[in-house]
Amino acid sequence: MRYLAPKRSAEAFNRVAKWLTARGISLMGSRVLAVRGRRSGEVRTTVVNLFTHEGERYLLAPRGQTQWVRNLRAAGKGELRLGRRTQRFTPVEIADADKPPLIRIYLRKWAWETGAFFDGLKADSPEADITAAAPDFPVFRIIPR
Repeated sequence: MRYLAPKRSAEAFNRVAKWLTARGISLMGSRVLAVRGRRSGEVRTTVVNLFTHEGERYLLAPRGQTQWVRNLRAAGKGELRLGRRTQRFTPVEIADADKPPLIRIYLRKWAWETGAFFDGLKADSPEADITAAAPDFPVFRIIPR
């Protein structure tokens, strides 16, 4: 199970991005994800990159099996926040075989920010490389509630 812990510089960037997003300033699709912790029961928040493909909205975890991924799976619901606006949703996890086009979209949009988490994978990498890496990157389709 792949997980890359954030470094201090990433934590600082995420704090700034979360602060801006919480005040209604989206950085290229950023949202504050709020989900109940699977052990504590407390609502946990983190900044995520929301993207659209063929009219559907998605979240991808570039760091792998993060706490927000585990909490979202356990809770079966979450909220996406931008300023004062909140959208409740149900996540539907995407099968590995269906992830490659979504990974490509994510890399095209955010490689400048998260490319280091993809171990050399790029938006134009061969299909076989992206397919092989797909299990390392959880992806969820967002179903509004």
